[in-house]
Amino acid sequence: MTAQAPTADGIASAVKRAAPRGLPPVEKWNPPFCGDLDMRIARDGTWFYLGTPIGRRPLVKLFSSILKREGDQYFLVTPVEKVGIVVDDAPFVAIDFSVDEAADQQVLTFTTHVDDEVIASAKHPIRVVRDPETGEPSPYILVRRNLEALIDRKSFYRLVELGETHDVEGTDWFGIWSSGEFFPFVPAAELQ
Repeated sequence: MTAQAPTADGIASAVKRAAPRGLPPVEKWNPPFCGDLDMRIARDGTWFYLGTPIGRRPLVKLFSSILKREGDQYFLVTPVEKVGIVVDDAPFVAIDFSVDEAADQQVLTFTTHVDDEVIASAKHPIRVVRDPETGEPSPYILVRRNLEALIDRKSFYRLVELGETHDVEGTDWFGIWSSGEFFPFVPAAELQ
């Protein structure tokens, strides 16, 4: 009898049985690698299966809950199988954020396209990577389990409006504060 190749429906069923509520403990699951699944997450956060966008939002949220990153590779993991998928950039997209003032500190809470909420902090840092050729920034926030969200353009523009200059190890940087942490975006000298 030959082993059956993993399918998106089979993985979804296994996850529902293993973790009916909340985020599954994928960091504790180490099943055997079962091959690659024809699944891809585009830079804009759209999930594709067999080349077609997955239109069922609950299914996308379910798959996002079992995503695991090992080095530069991404996998969907259940207690019994692990399948590779392709992620074009980051697996999540931060589509909005709110600003709160708590104890005289600015606190930024981001929401992803799969409804994760994360407060920018030392535990969930913001980082900006600049394209070496164009200089265009790509901002990210760590969401969970070594998985990041690309901060969408409109949200990044709003962050820039809140930004300020701060000394980081003797160099002035333009960046943003949240939860008492400063997240540098670009050397201030490059803004002039």
